[in-house]
Amino acid sequence: MASASLAPIAAFPFHLKANTDLHRLASSLPSSSRSSPRRRHSDGFNLSAGKHSRELTGTEAAKWRIKVSFFSPFLKKKSREDLKEELMEAIAPLDRGSESSFEDQERVDEIARELEAVNPTKEPLKSNYLNGKWELLYTTSRSILQPQRPKILRPFGKIYQAINTDSLRAQNMETWPYFNQVTADLVPLNSRRVAVRFDRFKIGGLIPIKAPERASGELEITYLDEEIR
Repeated sequence: MASASLAPIAAFPFHLKANTDLHRLASSLPSSSRSSPRRRHSDGFNLSAGKHSRELTGTEAAKWRIKVSFFSPFLKKKSREDLKEELMEAIAPLDRGSESSFEDQERVDEIARELEAVNPTKEPLKSNYLNGKWELLYTTSRSILQPQRPKILRPFGKIYQAINTDSLRAQNMETWPYFNQVTADLVPLNSRRVAVRFDRFKIGGLIPIKAPERASGELEITYLDEEIR
């Protein structure tokens, strides 16, 4: 998963911070359709009461807390692979996020946070896993999904992001039908976050345009393994 802070042009943001974004390493797995605004909820157990429910008395509430506390250690903890499978199943029908409801986004966000908690790569910028061509599977970035546009004018081919940590370069690439591209320099800020400085856009894969100085942002890697980020 990744988050970032500025979208320089509609087609190619390094995703807005507070978004949930998911990429799959394109070279290692078959392609498939891919971070809800990232809303951080307080951790813990939340219980809602419907309008036909009655309020628990002090004694009943205490019993409930004891029961929850007693059984929690015995609940089976999901493995990282289980969480990845659950996440893929959740995003599969969402068309990269364009078909997601608020409830879908909440569910994906919750699974993503669980997966981030078991992130096996604590310093992603130092990992070879990050290098490669990644396919965008899911995002909540409106600048990518373009929900205000007619569907025929939105990007509907695959979208890739190539990252090279050796040269500190990155490239976002649309495929059919627009073939737009943008390239950027990466400046490490810490072991999981980089500043992104866009230098060139290419419209239709043919017309190069120098990026304005304000075209910059940040990219944070919140989860990384050999298959997804």
